[in-house]
Amino acid sequence: MTHASLNTADKTQPPVVVVGGGMVGIATAIWLQRAGQQVTLIDMAEPTQRASYGNAGVLASSSVLPVTMPGLLGKLPKMVLSPNEPIFVRWPYLPKLMPWALRYLSHGNEADVRRIASAMAPIIGNSLDDHLSLTEGTSAQRHIKPCDFAVLFKDRAEFEAGRLAWDIRKGLGFEWTEHEGAARDTYDPLFPNDFGFLAALHKHGQITDPGAYLADLHDHFTAAGGSVVQAQVTDITHENGKVTGVVTPDGPLDASAVAITAGAWSPLVTKKLGVKIPVEAESGYHLEFWDASHMPKSPTLVPGFKFILSPMEGRLRVAGGVEFGGLNNKGREAPFAALKRGVHQILPGLTYAKETRWMGHRPAPTDSIPIIDQLPTVKGVYLGFGHQHVGLTGSARTGQILANMIVGNAVNIDLHPYRVSRFMGAKASLPRAVHTHQKEPR
Repeated sequence: MTHASLNTADKTQPPVVVVGGGMVGIATAIWLQRAGQQVTLIDMAEPTQRASYGNAGVLASSSVLPVTMPGLLGKLPKMVLSPNEPIFVRWPYLPKLMPWALRYLSHGNEADVRRIASAMAPIIGNSLDDHLSLTEGTSAQRHIKPCDFAVLFKDRAEFEAGRLAWDIRKGLGFEWTEHEGAARDTYDPLFPNDFGFLAALHKHGQITDPGAYLADLHDHFTAAGGSVVQAQVTDITHENGKVTGVVTPDGPLDASAVAITAGAWSPLVTKKLGVKIPVEAESGYHLEFWDASHMPKSPTLVPGFKFILSPMEGRLRVAGGVEFGGLNNKGREAPFAALKRGVHQILPGLTYAKETRWMGHRPAPTDSIPIIDQLPTVKGVYLGFGHQHVGLTGSARTGQILANMIVGNAVNIDLHPYRVSRFMGAKASLPRAVHTHQKEPR
């Protein structure tokens, strides 16, 4: 495949501005470059602060199921109150969380689960090929490794308890093999005998170093002529219903179009344009064990502990746990401690040279479906965020979709499930033209 070069861009026009430099943002920027656009990427965060840096590194194509599976509501009190469960709440934040949580939990039924899974499949269901296409001709492709995605259970009964999820995956075309007892030992002898059943989902992939992967893509973008600005976007300027640029603390920047791909921070920007989108910031955690004595054969999800054991370059990363405390949450010890207790049950005797930690924010819409759309209130403003736990997985496809929308190319999937209007009702209206605004308080 031959991609268009940025050298074909019309530099007499303002650039397309992409707000947010995580995986969705950089994928959008690269696909726009290949479509001949001049692109400026703006991000306020250091690379290690992005959710793209702290994920499990799995191109988890089959992770189409939402957290809100049937039965979640009955399990929730124990999950929230126990220090060994994967959900944590900052109790002072609870009043602000409740309106979002009630809408979120209302989707915990089979009909909604099937609808959500069907919406997610076109975005993440072919993620390995999507990322190979995105990284063609770049040094980032060295970090992509085809692999299985393993799911480890105590026994077949625990596996069968999630039969609905596996039936939905099968209906969407995902395939797996089941390994029990001695067969599980043959597939991966690493785990204790009391975890005797493993399902290996095929045709998945892994990013062996997410931070280096993102850095390589940024280097490719800038080498091709892209501009990067480290700043906070405090507003979007527009006149006569058409976007004209963005505002930063250092001044305004002109733009022919704007793509908002800033993850959990994106609703702060859309709110400036009269559109409130119910996306909550989920604080996610990971631990890394460098020079670990135990490494699984494949990235392995352990549903009983709600974490993924992911073998990476030089270390074992364990990613899991969710804390609700808003964008100002700085993290705390309890989720790290829960991860570590679980790891020592799955990998007794694990030794390592050093341990590193990370916490960051992931964007969770009330219906578990990302927003991929043009903003109806201001022409030229495009949205790409809300992927919850599969932002890395779905980033390459989402970026390609957004780039095609921006340049006016055909998009070969039904975009109806991802429309922003599902949150807008009848109250949204075109905001007044703006030129400058004060910085959004944090």
